[in-house]
Amino acid sequence: MAGRKQATTAGSEPEFACPVSPVVDIVFSRWTTPVLWALHTYGRQRFVELERRIGTITPKVLTQRLRQLERDGLVVRTYHPEVPPRVEYEISELGRSLAPLFAHLTEWGAANLGRVEEARRAYDADPARR
Repeated sequence: MAGRKQATTAGSEPEFACPVSPVVDIVFSRWTTPVLWALHTYGRQRFVELERRIGTITPKVLTQRLRQLERDGLVVRTYHPEVPPRVEYEISELGRSLAPLFAHLTEWGAANLGRVEEARRAYDADPARR
């Protein structure tokens, strides 16, 4: 394993301390969820279509994110050798397998984000915190 130190004990590597961490690093990196959501919701898209759907992402960042998602196996890039060349992106089966996770997070958000906002307001209003 070049570039990674060998674990001497199960607790010495962060992924062993919290097995969710590697998943969070992959799935919840900035821009990953909007890209996957757009591909899952609207299907196969060209770069410009995807960029338009996401809105606030720059072309450079979208390119980087798509490359990483393709490397991770969550997105499939298809090059069509025609004139002019055409490239399309779609969510892979592996990427689609995340749908239940996103559905649960959506449900959690609907049920709990109001409570999070209340907690934040109470925290910010507490004179002892100033």
